[in-house]
Amino acid sequence: MTKGIIIKNAHAMALLDQKNTVLNGGSLLIEGNEIKKVFDASQLSEVEKLASTGEYKVIDAGGNLVLPGFVNTHHHFYQIFTRNIPKMQDEKLFDWLIDLYDIWALLDEEWVNYSTMAALGELALTGCTATTDHHYVFPKGGERFIDTQFAAAEKIGLRFHATRGSMSRSKKDGGLPPDSVVQTEEEIMQDCERLINKYHDTSRHSMRKIALAPCSPFSVTPRLLEETAKFARAKKVKMHTHLCETNDEDDYCLKVYKLRPIDFMESVGWMGPDVWFAHSIYVNDKEIERMGKAGTGVAHCPSSNLRLGSGIAPVPRMLECGVPVGIAVDGSASNDSSDMLGELRMALLVHRVGTGVSSMPAVDVFRMGCQHGAKILDFNTSGELKEGNAADIILYDLNSIGYVGAMHDPLSSILFAGFNHRVNYNITNGRVIVEKGELKTFDERSIVENGNRIAKRIVDRKYIDIKR
Repeated sequence: MTKGIIIKNAHAMALLDQKNTVLNGGSLLIEGNEIKKVFDASQLSEVEKLASTGEYKVIDAGGNLVLPGFVNTHHHFYQIFTRNIPKMQDEKLFDWLIDLYDIWALLDEEWVNYSTMAALGELALTGCTATTDHHYVFPKGGERFIDTQFAAAEKIGLRFHATRGSMSRSKKDGGLPPDSVVQTEEEIMQDCERLINKYHDTSRHSMRKIALAPCSPFSVTPRLLEETAKFARAKKVKMHTHLCETNDEDDYCLKVYKLRPIDFMESVGWMGPDVWFAHSIYVNDKEIERMGKAGTGVAHCPSSNLRLGSGIAPVPRMLECGVPVGIAVDGSASNDSSDMLGELRMALLVHRVGTGVSSMPAVDVFRMGCQHGAKILDFNTSGELKEGNAADIILYDLNSIGYVGAMHDPLSSILFAGFNHRVNYNITNGRVIVEKGELKTFDERSIVENGNRIAKRIVDRKYIDIKR
């Protein structure tokens, strides 16, 4: 059994520290689940001496970019089997949701298991080492879906901050979801307590956490939001929900609550460093300033926002105001991908229209994708390569035609150039999850075959019209 891992002689190693240090010829020593030492090029002989002992797995990082693993701050794993349905390709959010809710009402254990495996596998292969998931659809018999997700996350090997989602307001109560997928407030709160007690781990390099996550202002009651906030703070866990994603949501809150979404959420106790919102497109300057002062986080979902035609979040302004902004792929049916590096690239590009070509430098994107995301998900020892931090590390092989001529800035090269987003290596918590571009913890082919079988079963069982 080896003592750990040595990553040696990287073409470039981006620490993502405050000085934006990039070490040419840098090396890392990993022991257990922790970074033991960071070496610069002048210390290569010391690294070679350690490597020669045979006590470590040695990864030659020549030609590779080494950096902290990415953190995904918002997702819906279960949606992965309903991506790219023709009928839903050109719909806006509310219509898209209404059409898909009836399909998602068919959720079962097999669906949740393999969709979670597929999403986690795709995330791992594209550079993600820590993720969340917002699961809020619980048809009868689905009371243990979050447990299934934790089991799948353990198999794949990613850090997982699950959010126990909820919907209590169905169509008959003025909400969007069908009656079959909502739960009573008592059922929701009881299961929240069960999951926190079972899975929430506050240890230094925790692999498991729980947040509480009512779906949205239009699918739960104000009472549930208030009770969730009180309970979450009593249990010292975080809170998450969708907010300010579309103008329709704006109109809904003004009509039903006589308040803008941010004002409404603040009125029910949802503002502070223990809260993060998904999307936050339709927020004004004053609201952004309030979010920054409160430390309220945002999961930025650029691809999903464009895919559904929802809009572009004012992220440069958020960063100016001190809002912690993380990157998120969002649901696989509203993005149609769980490509983490692709999401960072989209975040780089989308703000250059409207706010200016210099409004989103590459280093800001990496900080959102690593440090900010780690802060939002409370994985506070991830996001930076430094001694004592968790060994969450990714390597990209730059020796390919897609990066020819891009080595003037190796770190930014993976955002501006290249087309293969697969990592060469993904090391999470000191464990090799991906090696030489292949998922090592689970058979990728099995996920593909079972996933496609389940996706076909879902559509055939529902007999839905999937055509435009």
